[in-house]
Amino acid sequence: MPDIDEPRWEQLRQAARAARELAYAPYSRHPVGAAALVDDGRVVSGSNVENASLGVTLCAECSLVGDLVRTGGPGNRGRLVALACVGPNPGALLPCGRCRQLLFEHGGTDLLIDRDGGPVPLSFLLPDGFGPDQMP
Repeated sequence: MPDIDEPRWEQLRQAARAARELAYAPYSRHPVGAAALVDDGRVVSGSNVENASLGVTLCAECSLVGDLVRTGGPGNRGRLVALACVGPNPGALLPCGRCRQLLFEHGGTDLLIDRDGGPVPLSFLLPDGFGPDQMP
């Protein structure tokens, strides 16, 4: 599991807050931003993008994974190492279940997730997650 120091976590939180400022949340008025460290040193980010049909709203983590893939280049998208997510309230915001599965695909069990009380590996939030290795 990676060792991420507090200054690096604060950098990710700040990047998540900056992404939150770009969120499109006119219906819920709940802007969310996320930022993650990639194993190649990049920091990727995303914000939630709501839709009037609500069910097709994109979470900030979905947008972040799009940034990961878009900026990594063919065959070298990188792996997520640590993620911070923030909403309009103080403190960390944990990814929803759908996003935990999406993050598993691109970070695996050791991806560190920031939370109040200290970071935890994704395996703690999504026990028995599955990914490409479990597909036929």
